[in-house]
Order: sequence, then structure tokens, then C-alpha cells
Amino acid sequence: MKIIIINGPNLNLLGKREPEVYGNQSFEDYFGGLQTRFPQVDLEYYQSNIEGELIDKIQQTGFSYDGIILNAAAYTHTSVGIGDAVKAIASPVIEVHISNTFSRESFRHQSFISPSAKGIIIGFGLQSYELALRHFLQ
Repeated sequence: MKIIIINGPNLNLLGKREPEVYGNQSFEDYFGGLQTRFPQVDLEYYQSNIEGELIDKIQQTGFSYDGIILNAAAYTHTSVGIGDAVKAIASPVIEVHISNTFSRESFRHQSFISPSAKGIIIGFGLQSYELALRHFLQ
């Protein structure tokens, strides 16, 4: 099984950025743990702060991977283009968020990805990614 995690803007700062919201662990460290716990999965990770690069990666992987775990971060709430890319591909996408976006600012309650996602996992910290991965393994 081939799964990619795609992270959007500022998620490269996990472990440093707002630890009270996002925790103290870097995503790279967390990802290494996922790879160890799920050796049967060909698991890849991609992060970009640039909207067009995220769209390119969704398009590149969206017809050949078994699943995409997508945390588009702030672009979730602003990018029609990322929403359209998710709608255009064949691979199922699970939208994830580390924080509970509904307990934050009202503009974070809107998602351009959700209507085309297979499912949404919100607010379980970094464990949100593992929950999405476990779904793909069922």
C-alpha cells in the first residue's frame, strides 16, 4: 500500500510553533515513528508552504497512490485550487487537522477540501495522521 502525507504551510515549524496548540514534536520525528509502526506501508511525506506546489503534488500522486492524507493547514480555508485538485483526482483523500479547527477563529470553520474528501479527522493532535492511516489499512 502506497500512502503520502501532504502538509501545507507552517507545518514545517511543528515542535517550535505554538506548542500549546501543536505540541512539542517535529513532524519529521513523528513521521519516523509512523514508518516504524507501519513498516507494511510505503509511506511518503511532503511539505510545502507554496499553494501551487501542493496542488502539483496532489496531481502527481492522485492517480497512482492508494491514499493521500492531506493537512493543507491555512490553505484549507482559502484555496479553491487545492479543493479542485482533490476533487479532480482518483486517489481517496482524508483531510486532517492537528487542532480542532471549530474551536478556533470562525474563518477556520470553512473547508474547500471537505466536500471532496473521503473523511475528515480534526483535533486529535498528531494522532490525527495515524487515525487516517489506520483507516486506509482497514
